[in-house]
Amino acid sequence: MSALVLALVAGAVIGLALGALGGGGSVLAVPALIYLLGFSPVSATTAALIIVAATSATALYAHARDGNVAWRTGALFAAAGILPAFLAGNAAGRLPAAALTTAFAVVAALAALPMLRPSRAEPPERIRPARAAGAGAGLGAVTGFLGVGGGFLAVPALVSVLGLRMKQAVGTSLLVITVNSVAALTSRAGTGGDLRWEVIAPFTGAAILGAWDGKRLGSKITGHSLQRVFACVLLGVAAFMLVDVIV
Repeated sequence: MSALVLALVAGAVIGLALGALGGGGSVLAVPALIYLLGFSPVSATTAALIIVAATSATALYAHARDGNVAWRTGALFAAAGILPAFLAGNAAGRLPAAALTTAFAVVAALAALPMLRPSRAEPPERIRPARAAGAGAGLGAVTGFLGVGGGFLAVPALVSVLGLRMKQAVGTSLLVITVNSVAALTSRAGTGGDLRWEVIAPFTGAAILGAWDGKRLGSKITGHSLQRVFACVLLGVAAFMLVDVIV
């Protein structure tokens, strides 16, 4: 199968994930770029940020139209992560490829586990800036270090730490992903490895189109079902990457 076809298929799947789940895009994009399209880990993490930033911004618009974005909470969350994402992005270039892959898989698995349990959180009566800023700073650091948009961590944090409903957390996470991805990309300027734009461009285009379908799919699924799908995808990707490192 040609690289173009693989890029289009992978992009469509990742767009569906971002549109429906509000995350999981980069945690799926990085393995796809490495194992299907032959990118190095450094190039893959940088390319994934480009793809996810563009796709998340598109999906954010669709969710905002339906009122599923908590703008103030998302802005606090995202702003707190900008500096940590920038600093961690500079440090990430010193991490060996195997260590990067292992850290990526472990973080994905840890983020998935809480999502398997039903959330009893209710929407907060008021926003708690300190909690939003603290969680956002931690997410920004992980985003910059591992080269991911952070949605697979933002969604659990917005649900369990800040008490947003699942569908509102999905929409709000897209704002956080977009901001964090741009900040991390800025820190990686000139150090992203060999970026093959003939693959990245169609990959991004397919992901953007897939995000619109994903948003429609997400509107037909209950919040708890979204959580379980999200968690299972993360655990599957984490297991595959850990096995690859060990073997």
